[in-house]
This record gives sequence, C-alpha cells and structure tokens, in this order.
Amino acid sequence: MNPGWALWAAAAAAGIPVMAALNGTLSRQLGSTPAAAVVLFVVALAGAAAVLVLSGDAVRLAGIDLSTPLLFEGGLIVCAYVLSVTHLAPRFGVANTILFVMTAQVVTSSVVDHYGLFGATVRPVGTMRLLGLTLLLAGLALTQLAPAGNAAK
Repeated sequence: MNPGWALWAAAAAAGIPVMAALNGTLSRQLGSTPAAAVVLFVVALAGAAAVLVLSGDAVRLAGIDLSTPLLFEGGLIVCAYVLSVTHLAPRFGVANTILFVMTAQVVTSSVVDHYGLFGATVRPVGTMRLLGLTLLLAGLALTQLAPAGNAAK
C-alpha cells in the first residue's frame, strides 16, 4: 500500500462530513436542497476546471468518447449523493448520515473489488479481509448506534 495515496484518500474523505454539514446549512439558508447542490456543483466545476487548465490537460477533453455512456454515470451518482447528504445531514445528523454512507461504501467497494467491476483491479474478499470488514463495520455501528446516555462524563 502506498502511504502517500492512503493519506491523500484520508484527507479527501475527511472533507465529506464537513461538506455535508456546510451544504446542509446552505440548504436551510436557501430553503432548498437542489439550490444548495447547484451552488456546490458550480463551485466544484470552477475548481475542477481551474485544476484542469493549470495541469495542461484541458486538451484531453477533446478525446471524450460518447459511445460509452455508462462512464458518465459517475456524475449522476455524485449528484444523487450530494442531494442526499445535503437533505439528510441537517435532519438525520451528520454523523448518522456519514455512518450509513461509509457502511455502504465499504460493502459496495468490496463487491466492486472482488469481482473487478467497472474495470477495477480484482481484489478478492478472503477470510481475513471479510473479518477486517466485519470489524470495521461493527466499529462504525458502535460509534453511532450506542445510546446517547452512555457518553463519558
């Protein structure tokens, strides 16, 4: 495992609950989940476009192959995700929302890796990995599902 990539992934993931909280607050301020999502996507598009231009990779957009529409589904998935967490975080709680997001991500990513879906590298789920996933999911559940009265004083 590349420690630099692991740190990068962790740093990117750390922003997800912050984004959920900020966009949930923006949604309440605007009175509209879709409006908050549009603001987020406009800012995200501007940021991604700036990185694209600064990296010198803008010319690569000319190589888009429209014959494989499945490859564009990621945009719809991220749209559904942003709309969902923007709506859920202020109502269900940021931690509860992210708990279920992380649980679904861990399970789904393991299935994608196990079968090499969508061109992913095949990484079979063996006994040790299954045990690790079970412990991780149990830990996630314990962090949020324990009664609030059990908090340390």
